[in-house]
Amino acid sequence: MAFRHKPIAFRHKYAVEMRAVLADPLAADGPSLSPRSLLNLGPSDRVVLPSPNGSTCAVLEGQTGAVVYAACLRNATAVGKWVTKHHESATVIACGERWPDGSLRPSLEDHLGAAAVLSTLRGTRSPEAEGAIHLWEGFRSNVQETIANCVSGREAIARGWSKDLEFACQVDTSQAVPSLTDGGFVNVAGGTWLSPITPFPCSSRSATTYIESTS
Repeated sequence: MAFRHKPIAFRHKYAVEMRAVLADPLAADGPSLSPRSLLNLGPSDRVVLPSPNGSTCAVLEGQTGAVVYAACLRNATAVGKWVTKHHESATVIACGERWPDGSLRPSLEDHLGAAAVLSTLRGTRSPEAEGAIHLWEGFRSNVQETIANCVSGREAIARGWSKDLEFACQVDTSQAVPSLTDGGFVNVAGGTWLSPITPFPCSSRSATTYIESTS
């Protein structure tokens, strides 16, 4: 079952079990779903993120036995280089969003994040991957302006999240490589990352990288 379907009480219980802080999506201070709210966390801090798209994708992919990584524009090259070095194949998934009725809502920002990772991978690429890379090459020079003007970007700005959008659009400013390990994302390049979902084993020669714009 995906984490986003768990009741609020379960999330709090899980955070206690994981000795972690539960991120509050609406918190004015402390960890929330705002990426900038996590800047003051220390290397050993643990946070449970009830993300409705990223956590769900990570749970489902982890259950297949794949090694799961989290990437975004900020760490695209770091994750891409790590995957190239340590895995024979990779699947890159742009998580997207959901409309209020539960149907899939594609998001340009996640598509660009996936394309940024794909552009750093070596080896044979599918036509879909090549197409995504061409998209990235076309928008890389003005990615922040592009995302700010897309539907998701305009919504974020209208909600007062312009600083978060600016932060999320900073390309390759992080060397973190978050890998799903024992129920949480651990930065395999050094230090602890995030703990968003229920535990399950992950071991495979293939890797799945999921993209969420504010990871």
